[in-house]
Formats: sequence, structure tokens, C-alpha cells
Amino acid sequence: MCGIVGGVTNNDITALLLEGLNCLEYRGYDSSGLIVLSKNNSFDRVRSVGKVKNLEDSLKAREQKISGNIGIAHTRWATHGEPTINNAHPHISMNSVSLVHNGIIENYIELKNNQITQGYEFTSETDTEVIAHAIDFAMKSCNTLISSVQLAIKSFSGSYGLGIISSKYPDQIIATRKGSPLVIGIGNNGNYIASDQMALFSITKEFIFLEEGDVAEIKIDKITIYDLNGNLVDRPIKTSKLKKGQIGLGNYSHYMQKEIFEQPQAIRDTLESRITNNSVLISSFGHKAKENFIKIKQVQIIACGTSYHAGLIAKYWLEDIAKISCNVEVASEYRYRRPIILNGTLFITLSQSGETADTIEALKAAKIINSDICSLCITNSAESSLTRISDLTFLTHAGPEIGVASTKAFTTQLVSLALLVCSIGKLKKTISKKQEKGIVDGLKRLPGLVNEALLQEAQIKKLANRLKDTNSALFLGRGTMHAIAMEGALKLKEVSYIHAEAYPAGELKHGPIALIDKNMPVIAIAPNDELLEKLKSNLQEVKSRGSQMIVFEDENSKIQEMQAMEVIPVTSNLGPITAPIIFTIPLQLLSYHVALFKGTDVDKPRNLAKSVTVE
Repeated sequence: MCGIVGGVTNNDITALLLEGLNCLEYRGYDSSGLIVLSKNNSFDRVRSVGKVKNLEDSLKAREQKISGNIGIAHTRWATHGEPTINNAHPHISMNSVSLVHNGIIENYIELKNNQITQGYEFTSETDTEVIAHAIDFAMKSCNTLISSVQLAIKSFSGSYGLGIISSKYPDQIIATRKGSPLVIGIGNNGNYIASDQMALFSITKEFIFLEEGDVAEIKIDKITIYDLNGNLVDRPIKTSKLKKGQIGLGNYSHYMQKEIFEQPQAIRDTLESRITNNSVLISSFGHKAKENFIKIKQVQIIACGTSYHAGLIAKYWLEDIAKISCNVEVASEYRYRRPIILNGTLFITLSQSGETADTIEALKAAKIINSDICSLCITNSAESSLTRISDLTFLTHAGPEIGVASTKAFTTQLVSLALLVCSIGKLKKTISKKQEKGIVDGLKRLPGLVNEALLQEAQIKKLANRLKDTNSALFLGRGTMHAIAMEGALKLKEVSYIHAEAYPAGELKHGPIALIDKNMPVIAIAPNDELLEKLKSNLQEVKSRGSQMIVFEDENSKIQEMQAMEVIPVTSNLGPITAPIIFTIPLQLLSYHVALFKGTDVDKPRNLAKSVTVE
């Protein structure tokens, strides 16, 4: 969500702060700002509403250039208070403390009222300003900046990732996290902080990932870290394997487009070293996966957004193929109810970033309810919060996903879940060697099949032009294709701002059919499966009411074209595992091209964030 970057260095920090903010734009934000300590140890701050470009313009417009060796910067996604300059970070208290903050302080009203009685004045509507005042107040009784921060954070309820500087301690940054990710970058000319290592790739590939509750004192030549209990700790230095080309646009116009076309390779990378001799390696899910999987009696999947749709598809696979009961729930609802979690539950969390706040909290809650569950996270981020609190981890190898609308992260999650189904099924002896070989063969074919589906782009672009002026759209599917229809509707909403809904095709007569007329386009997915004939009947019902229709079909489905109906053959001979993945591709392309025709910000849709790290 919000983005943090900062550093203490031998050089002027301003250009690096701006570069870092530009790298973090994909996370979603509505204002930005930066602050540096000048040579006379006074704060020099600039903030703006809108894109980072507006901040850069504000800096250029200043008569006196901002310059300093220590500074912090932030992109804000509004929670408390509207997107205004006064609410933008960094915030300052008494000209002694300045900070940037990701997260939410839940007890800020109580803290604010108390601070007003202490004589503090507030210049914003944010929850963040109470943090700055709390640290300034703590400095009155502490003799170091880090001890002041350690004292202040004891009064906070909620989540935070903080970068803090002080005019009284001009040689250091304090970084601390609780529920919001923060990394330290180790450079040749100084040390740095960021909410995402991507912000620092131009200067370092060496990172320390702060653990929950850590407080770090960062100086130009020294890093000192204390844990939640105030104990001095060493955190390992990790070297990032990402390459510059992986995070650039290359020859593509948008990251969403690039990531759609990266899916064949992302799938290959996710399958690599996970299959041998037509068999899935159970150890891919961790060295203790086999002993845990053999004991499971049911599966619980928790996720949000696109990952939730992946979970819904996995439910079909797990119950139909592996013959094991599976429940799927939205993390933000699950964490606030009191579920019954039976012994023998495999608790699966799905998250592209591994930092989705609701998913993390749902897992923590589940562990309190039943400490004997085995937890597995499927994520695209090796050093995420979810990987640290899960018993088992399976990494998708999608590579960096910058576009807010998830594409390759979704398809690689499905590939990962298919491998999981095989692993559980063969351990439970519900999948034969012949069945496993069939699934593995299908997975191996996937990169080629995705490439074939991508060849439909020109035809899909023409269809997108017809949809650009519509206000609403209806997506239909049956079985696993209902979840794919949900994903297609979500993508269209996210990037084009067209209202879209998805329904099981069999539910048409239970209400949605009332919406259908010539102004309501219907997009249907027609694989060649046991529900095909029933789907064809549903399509006839839609067509008889005058709808403009688009049908993506398996070539063998042989949907009969009618007036105002466009049928696009996607591929042929798909099985229950490969079909949902392949039919996702044309829906991604459709959403992308509709958004282009409408002129929306494809990679950074309004009001959205890539990683939802606050509730």
C-alpha cells in the first residue's frame, strides 16, 4: 500500500528518495512527500498531492534546492484524512522528530486527546501525527533516539512500519515494524530503508528483513537491531536475485501487458524442479511436507481478491480429484469470526506479496484457535511475513509483479495449487499414477497453451473496442469457470472502472436474468466439459433477451454463433486443471484493452494498492 524509502549516506539523498518513490508507485498512493536534514540540522520538507511527478515539480519550483545526507520519503494511500498536503507524510513534531508511516494506529484518538493536554498542536487529520508527538514526548525522558522510539511504540495499538529521523540525532534513522514490512538496504556509501526492496535496487542487492517488533538504529557505517523484547539481535543479510530487466517495461507499454505475456515463462519457472519422471516432488512444499500432508483430513484456504478466486478453483480440484474436503473463505471475514478448526486441518494462505494484512491476521487467529494445524503459504515473496509464520512455504516463481491488477501471480498460484492437489492425492492414494501423469503432462503443456491463447490478442482488442462505452457487464461460467468468471469481472472492474458481476450460469433464472437486455453485454466461458450442454441452454436464455454476447470456448465445444454473438475459440483438448488457467488469459487481455480504450491508468488504477498491508 503506502511506500517508504529513506537513507543515511555520504552523498546528497534527495535524488535517491525520488527514485525510490518512483519505484514504489505501483503500490498505490494519492500523495507523496520527502524530508531531509540540511547541513544546519534543520528539516527541509516538500509534500504534494497526486503523482510523484507533482512532488518533483514542486522541488524544481523551489528557489533553494533541498539537499542533505539523511532523509525519508513516502507515498501515502489515504486512510485517516483526505488526500491533502497537510495529511501527506512526512510529519513533524516540534521541529525535533520527523517520520513516515505505513499502517494504522487504532488508538490514535485516545493518544491525540492526551497529547493535546500535553500541549501538542495538530496540523493534520492523520493517525500518523500522534506517532511523531509520542516520540518527541518520549525524548524528554530518554537519552537516545532509539530508546525514545522503543518507549513510544509501547503505547500504540495497530500496525506500523516507521522511518524516523531527528534534528537532535542527525547521524541516524530509526526503523521499526509491526504488521507492516520494512527492509534495510546495505550500500557502499551508506545504509537505507524501504517498505519494498525494489525501491533500493539501484544502489544495493544486500538486504536485512526486519522481523515483527524489531527496532533498528541505522547509521552510515553501522546497523544495530533490537527485537520486540529489547534484546540485541543479528538478522541475516540476504542477497536479492532479481535482475534489472525483470523490473523494467522493456518493449511493453504497460506492466500489466508485460506481465500477461510473461505468463508462459512464469509457469515454466514455477514448475521447474518441482516435477521429475512424471511425478510431483512433494518435498517442493518443504522437507516436512510429506509427514504433514499424510495426516491432513481437510483443507482450509484463506485469501483475498484474486488469490481468493484461485482458492475457489482449488476447492474443486481438491474435492473432485484428491477427494479431500476443502473450505475457502475471504480472510477479512474469517479473522473476525470464531471458526471451528478441526485437528488434521491443512491451513493454506494465498498471497502474492505475502504481506496481505487480513491474511496474516487470519493465520495468526487460526493458530490460536488450534495450535496443531499445519500451515502452508503459497506466495511470490520469499522474505514475506507469511513465510515467517507458516510451517510450510511454496514459492511461486512469477517474478516481480508491478501492475496492480494481478495476472501472472494468479496463474502461477493455480499451477502451485495443482501441484499441491497431486501431492496430497498421491499420499492419500486418491490419485493413481496414471492420473498424476495426466495432470503433469497437462501442466507441462501449459506454457505452450498460454502462448496459443495470447495469439488471440488482435481479435480480443476488437471486442474490447465494442465494450468501452458500456456501463456494466455480466460474466458467466459453471464449475471452476464460475471462479474464472469472477476473476474476469474483477479485472474489468479494477482497470476499466466498468461495473461487472459474475454468476454461475445456472443462477441466471434466480435473479440476474432481470438485468439482461441489449445494453448488458454478457461474457461467457465455455470449456468442453460435463456442464457444456447446460451452459449452452443458459446461453440461449441470454440470447433470447437481446444481449450482446462474447463466448470464449474450447474449439471442441462448438458453440453455435447467433446474431450479436461473438465466439472466440481459445484452444482445445483442455482438462480440468489446464482449462481454468487457459481461459483466464483472454479475460486478462479483454480487461487490459478495454482499459486502454477508456484511457484509464492501467498499472495504477484509482483507489487501489498492489499490496493491502492495512485493514
